[in-house]
Amino acid sequence: MMISFTFPGQGSQFVGMGQEFVEAFPAARQVFEEVNEALQQKFSQIILEGPQDALTLTENAQPALMAMSMAIVRSMEAELGKPLSSLCSYLAGHSLGEYTALCATGVFSLSDTARLLRLRGQAMQQAVPVGVGAMAAILGLDATEVEALANDAALGEVCVIANDNSPGQIVLSGHKGAIDRAISLAPERGAKRAIPLAVSAPFHCSLMKPAAEMMAIAIKDIPMGETLKPIMSNVTAMPAKENTLLRSLLIEQITARVRWREIGLNLGSLGVTNIIEIGAGKVLTGLIKRIDPGLEASAINTPADMDAFLKTL
Repeated sequence: MMISFTFPGQGSQFVGMGQEFVEAFPAARQVFEEVNEALQQKFSQIILEGPQDALTLTENAQPALMAMSMAIVRSMEAELGKPLSSLCSYLAGHSLGEYTALCATGVFSLSDTARLLRLRGQAMQQAVPVGVGAMAAILGLDATEVEALANDAALGEVCVIANDNSPGQIVLSGHKGAIDRAISLAPERGAKRAIPLAVSAPFHCSLMKPAAEMMAIAIKDIPMGETLKPIMSNVTAMPAKENTLLRSLLIEQITARVRWREIGLNLGSLGVTNIIEIGAGKVLTGLIKRIDPGLEASAINTPADMDAFLKTL
C-alpha cells in the first residue's frame, strides 16, 4: 500500500467541523487554541458555532479548513506516536489545501500557516471589486473543449480554466461578462450543465495578480522546515520538495490553474494505491474516484474514520 494524503480546498467548510475531534483529543484542542492565538481572536468559535456566513468568508474559510485538517493530523500523530509523513509517499492539497499539506509535513508551522491563509483570503477577496469577477462550473466537457469555450467567450476579457477538477468537471474564472457568455454558450457546445458559483471573487486567474503580489511579500521571510515528503504542486501537477521552488509555486498558484485531475493521474503513475483525504467533507475523494477508479480513495473526517484507517496500518 502506497499512500498519498490530500487536503480539501474552499467550499468544504461547515459549521461544527472538528467538534468530535476537539471533544475526544487534546491534540485537536491544542490545534484550535494555537490558531486562536495566531489570529488573535476566538477563531475556533466561528468554526464550531458559526454563523455560517462568517465561516464562508474567504478570509475565515481558508484558515478554518486548514485548522480542521490539522486537528485530525495531530490527533492521528498522537495516537500513532509518529509523524503523519512517515505513513505516506506524497501529500497534496486543493488550492489552500496545499498550505495544509506543507503544514502537515512540517514545512510551515501551524501559526504561520494560519496567518498566511488569513492574509491569502483577504488578498484574494480584495484583488477584484465585488461584481467584477465570477466563476462557473462546466459539467460534461473535457479540458480541451472548455478551453475552446473560454477562448470564444472571452471577447477581450479574462475567461480561463481555474480548476481542472476531474473528467467532466471544470471551473472557469474571469470577468463576469465573459463567464456569463461562457454559461450561455456551454449548452450548444455539449455541456450537461453550466452553473454559476456562489463565490466572492474570481480565483485562480490573472485577475488575482494583486493577491499574488501581496503573498510574494508575505511568504518571502516565513521560515520553512525540511520537506519530509514531496508535495504535489497545483501549478505543475508534479511533486516538489525544494523549499525555494515550493515558495515560488505557492505564489504562482494564486493566478494559475489548479490541475487536480492531472495530480490524481500522476499520483497513480507514481505508484500510489491509496489516496486519503483528511479534513472537512469528501469532495476530493469523489473527484479521485472519477479521475482514476483504480485508486482506493477514502476520507477521514470523524474519529471513527480515523480509527478505521489506523487499523489498516
